[in-house]
Amino acid sequence: MAQPAADPRDTARKAIDLLLAGKYSEMIPMFSAPGKAANTEAVLAKKVPEAWGAMQSIGTATVRPIGASNIVSIPVKFANQEVTFQISLNEQGQLGLILPSIDPWKHPPYSKPEAFREREVTIGPEWKLPGTLTLPNGPGPFPGVVLVHDSGAGDRDETVYAVKVFKDLAEGLATRGVVVLRYEKRTKAHPAVTQTKEYTAETETIEDAVLAAGVLRAQPEVRPGRVFELGFGFGGYLLPRIAEADGKLAGMAIVNANARPLEDLAMDEAQYTGIAGQQLVVIQESAAKIKRMTQADEDTAPLLGMLGPYLLDLKGYDPTGQAKLLGLPMLILQGERSFSVNMKDFAAWKAGLQGLKNVTMKSYPALDHVLVAGTGKSAEADYRKPGQHVAPEVIDDLYKWLNQ
Repeated sequence: MAQPAADPRDTARKAIDLLLAGKYSEMIPMFSAPGKAANTEAVLAKKVPEAWGAMQSIGTATVRPIGASNIVSIPVKFANQEVTFQISLNEQGQLGLILPSIDPWKHPPYSKPEAFREREVTIGPEWKLPGTLTLPNGPGPFPGVVLVHDSGAGDRDETVYAVKVFKDLAEGLATRGVVVLRYEKRTKAHPAVTQTKEYTAETETIEDAVLAAGVLRAQPEVRPGRVFELGFGFGGYLLPRIAEADGKLAGMAIVNANARPLEDLAMDEAQYTGIAGQQLVVIQESAAKIKRMTQADEDTAPLLGMLGPYLLDLKGYDPTGQAKLLGLPMLILQGERSFSVNMKDFAAWKAGLQGLKNVTMKSYPALDHVLVAGTGKSAEADYRKPGQHVAPEVIDDLYKWLNQ
C-alpha cells in the first residue's frame, strides 16, 4: 500500500530546523534534482546571516497550493530580525527553493518589546487557524481583546501593504497591560472555502471570532470576565452579530467600520476614486441587483465579488439595531480621512445608538482607514509608504476604554 503524502508543512518545518541547526548535508537529499543544483551547502550557509542574531522562536507554518506544488511560509524571529522563509515543494514533496523574506516592518515607538512576550495558539477544531497571543510581562490577570479582521483574506497582522494594523495594536496594548489575540483569517489559511456555497460572513468571520474569544478566556493570564473584541472595518460591521453569538463579551470596540450595506460602500468608494465609464456602470448595476435580491437569487452570478449565499446572509442586517439590543459597552472610533469607510458610517452609528449611555464615540481628523496620520486626500498609495504605524492616540484611547 502506498504511503500517504507527507504534510508539506511538516516537510518544510524539518528543512527549516536543519537549516537553522547548520545541518546542510542532511538537507541536500530533501531537494529535487534542480533544487540540489541551486542549493549547495555553501549557498544554504548564507541564508541565515550572523547579523540576524540568535534564533528566538519559530511560528506556525502556512501552506498555499499552486497547482500540484505548494509554497509553505514559516516565520522565524531572530534577536535582531524577523524573517519569513518561503519554501517551495513539488508534487513529490521535494524541496525546490528556500527564500528568506525580510519584513520591513519595525516596532512602533509606543511598543516596548521588553514589556511583553508572545505565544502561538490555534483557533478552531475544524478550520485550524494559527494565531498569536501578545502577553504583558507580569503576574496578571489582565483584560484581553480579540482583533477581528476587515474584509479580504487578512493575515494575523492585518497587513495592508506597509502597514500592520493588528501587529501595531497588539504590541501597543500589550506594552500597556492588555493581552491581545490575533489570528489568520479563515480565507487566508484556507482560501478554498471561498468557493463553496457554505461561504458566508458567518463561516468566514463570525464563527472564528467566537472561537477566538473562547481561546482568550482560557488563558491563565486573562481575566475571563474582561474579554473584549475589536472589529476593524468589516469586522466591526459584524461585531454585533459576533457579540450576540458569543454572549459573554465585556464590550465591543468598533473601528473604521461600516454601518451601511456593502453595496453602498462600493458606490461611495467608486465616486471617491474617480471610477467612470463602463466600470462605474457595472458597479451601479451590481449594487442595484444586490438591493433587489431575494432567497430565490441564491445561485446568482457573483456581484461585487460576492456570491449569492454571502450576500443573502447580510440581507437586512442592521448592525446598529443589533448593537443596541445587546446593551454592551461600546467604543466607536473613526478616521475622518478614510475613504473605504467614511464619515457617513460614523454618523449612522451615532444616530443608531443615540440615547445609549454606554457608548463612547470619537473621530480623528488626521487618520485614514488604516489609522495612520496624514494630510490631504487619502489614497491607497499612502499605505505603501514604509515606516508608518497606527497613531499613538488610538492606542491611548483603546487602552483607557478597555480599563475603565
